[in-house]
Amino acid sequence: MADVTIRGAGIFGLSIAWICARRGARVHVVDPYGPGAGASGGIVGALAPHVPENWNAKKAFQFDSLILAEIFWRDVEGAGNQPSGYARSGRLQPVADDHALALARSRAEGASKLWQGKARWEVIAAEGLDWAPLTPTGYLIHDTLSARMHPRMACAALVAALKTLGVQVVAEAPDRGAVVWASGVAGLEALNAAFEKPVGNGVKGQGAVLALDRAGAPQLFADALHIIPHVNGTVAIGSTSERDYDDPSSTDAQLDAVIARACAAVPALGDAPIIERWAGLRPRARSRAPMLGAWPGRPGHFIANGGFKIGFGMAPKIAEVMADLVLDSKDAIPDDFRVAASL
Repeated sequence: MADVTIRGAGIFGLSIAWICARRGARVHVVDPYGPGAGASGGIVGALAPHVPENWNAKKAFQFDSLILAEIFWRDVEGAGNQPSGYARSGRLQPVADDHALALARSRAEGASKLWQGKARWEVIAAEGLDWAPLTPTGYLIHDTLSARMHPRMACAALVAALKTLGVQVVAEAPDRGAVVWASGVAGLEALNAAFEKPVGNGVKGQGAVLALDRAGAPQLFADALHIIPHVNGTVAIGSTSERDYDDPSSTDAQLDAVIARACAAVPALGDAPIIERWAGLRPRARSRAPMLGAWPGRPGHFIANGGFKIGFGMAPKIAEVMADLVLDSKDAIPDDFRVAASL
């Protein structure tokens, strides 16, 4: 049995630990702050695809991960008997004008080929829908590939599933075997120091949770905001993207503006009370893509970082390719995701 030490208990670390343990490795997860303490303990949980055009390896990887997610989370929930909040509930987006309408319809044709019949991108009429963003044309883009995830529930579900395989998350332990560094913003800061150049940084996001039960309804994307109905009878709204900030964990008037924009775009939000305001840092690699692969110059050490806004959507596929690399020396990482792309 191979030993694998995962440093970091966010969505990347826990997912990689799950796949490695299922393949028979002795896995040790180490995080001084506990599971989901960083960006993975956020509130939004939008798993949204790239548009179905100008296809490349990055978009194909994300598509594979979004399709894989249904099996991944079903197995996690079944093992640990804990809900993850996952559902492939689809997404609605407004269509702004005639040009956008023509483009949306052309993308429907692209999706029929690129999404391999596993999901649809279509233009539908908004009339009669009580859960939809306002749309100037009267039409909406509806895709069935988008999914939603409750980040905190998902991390708890992974922890429960790992326990059934004898894997605990501990605050500190020595490295044993291969070491995967999935330590988020702190990990990027350590890489900046190790490589003596900027490799990545934290980007602040602010979001809010409203007490509104729309469980089972599709997620909405309007005015550059994600509006996500969760299984627990809440709706999450987010988020800002702030490169400059004084306090990474405080909320301010920028969040007030986000909430106002969401309510203007989606009247169904109405006067739903705000029950949580959240702020935190998301790890963004310099390449803007996930940063995966062997740590240059450190044999037996690997990097899985830079999830930024797409970490939960990418996690199932990233867990597979990182387990392939760490356990079997099989490298299937897309060039855009390689560590070298951020150096």
